[in-house]
Amino acid sequence: MTLEELEARIPRGKVRTRFAPSPTGYMHVGNLRTALYTWLIARHSGGTFILRIEDTDQNRLVEGATEVIYRTLKECGLDHDEGPDIGGPVGPYIQSERRELYGLYANLLVDKGAAYRCFCEKCASGDFDREDDPCRTLSRAESDAKADAGEPFVVRQKIPREGSTTFHDVSFGDITVENREMDDQVLLKRDGLPTYNFANVVDDHLMGITHVVRGSEYLASAPKYNLLYEAFGWEIPEYVHCSPVMRDAHNKMSKRHGDPSYEDLIAQGYLTPAVLNYVALLGWSPRGELAEKEFFTLSELSEAFDIAGISKSPAIFDIDKLTYFNASYLRAMSPEDFARAAEPYIRRAVQNPAVDTAEIAALLQARCEKLSDIPEKVDFFDALPDYDTALFTNKKSKTNPDVSKTMLEAAIPALEAVHDWTLDAIHDTLFPLAGALGVKNATLLWPVRIAVSGRAVTPGGAVELCHILGKEETLRRLKAGLARL
Repeated sequence: MTLEELEARIPRGKVRTRFAPSPTGYMHVGNLRTALYTWLIARHSGGTFILRIEDTDQNRLVEGATEVIYRTLKECGLDHDEGPDIGGPVGPYIQSERRELYGLYANLLVDKGAAYRCFCEKCASGDFDREDDPCRTLSRAESDAKADAGEPFVVRQKIPREGSTTFHDVSFGDITVENREMDDQVLLKRDGLPTYNFANVVDDHLMGITHVVRGSEYLASAPKYNLLYEAFGWEIPEYVHCSPVMRDAHNKMSKRHGDPSYEDLIAQGYLTPAVLNYVALLGWSPRGELAEKEFFTLSELSEAFDIAGISKSPAIFDIDKLTYFNASYLRAMSPEDFARAAEPYIRRAVQNPAVDTAEIAALLQARCEKLSDIPEKVDFFDALPDYDTALFTNKKSKTNPDVSKTMLEAAIPALEAVHDWTLDAIHDTLFPLAGALGVKNATLLWPVRIAVSGRAVTPGGAVELCHILGKEETLRRLKAGLARL
């Protein structure tokens, strides 16, 4: 395809954004936020969201990593309009499949005098002082002769020695950099593959990208990008540099240091909508009448999202705040949806098929902050744990081992007489029994709950636990508790 044909197919006239991850094997929180903001900018304006896979750095590639990207975007509801799997008007959408394009544009820059071939032995390293580079001043004829003779080379950007370059960012405003402070970065490597910085500029232009969202670590590269756009005579997109997501005031989040990726958070029992809602607010704030609003659905975010609300201050990832969001989302679920989400976690601890997981889920929903909390809360349903009889003592319920012994002696025959083992029948047996014994309800129910669960804290009270366990198992545990006393 010729340069003219490539230019002719660029879509114009509406917002186009892209998420362009490297397939490194997982989606860290900062990357997820970039994907989310990029998607929101496109959806807010009725534009196009593009997925592009940046795989030119062969050393970073991880097998199966592209599938992780697809799966994460799908789980999060961040649907793309163009991409490697669905195609589009400006494909291919995988950088390694666009390899021939970069050579064409590198040559065009050499023709324009905005780049040069560097044949130096140490030219492959990024740390190279352009003042000492003899190739910068080679004539075109000398450069062509060396290339034609088969000498290996990289193509370097020819940064002006004088003056300065100014670029504009949505959050950071105008930033000016003296040209002498920038190095002649490599654009095309010896193997013909582009560097990240060059491929991004070429692809963003050819795909008609109007808004470029990336981390603030790329602020230093932005003036070089501007010089490339200007050399080509291309329109510069709107830059949206996002400040880093931090573990604390001094350290960025990092997978190497054990900070969770998106997949880790889901495995830890967090819900995708809660993660997305929280991540959206890591560096962006709604404005106007929504300024105090915390909870947003994805569609509400796409309505509310405004790039002017993106902060240039680093955002600190607070796992406790995410847990608060998650607990709110769990409580807002319908009982049926919560039961479905909770079932695999309940089954990790409760193997007995006779136990109704939906009934357990109903007890957990108001008491659960994240799904991974569930197994340790419910494992006593499968097997009564070994417990200390000191648990039978409870000041508030006015119980001690002697009182508890008396209560269990009364509860066992009363429950043995229950024929229809329903919640109402158990309730209507135990509550009147407390009255007949002349004690408060809690004085009877506390020892029953301890005996059937072996726990001081349980989801649900004595009546619910007895019902879930069934009559036979309940009586077995009550008699075992009495024997302990």
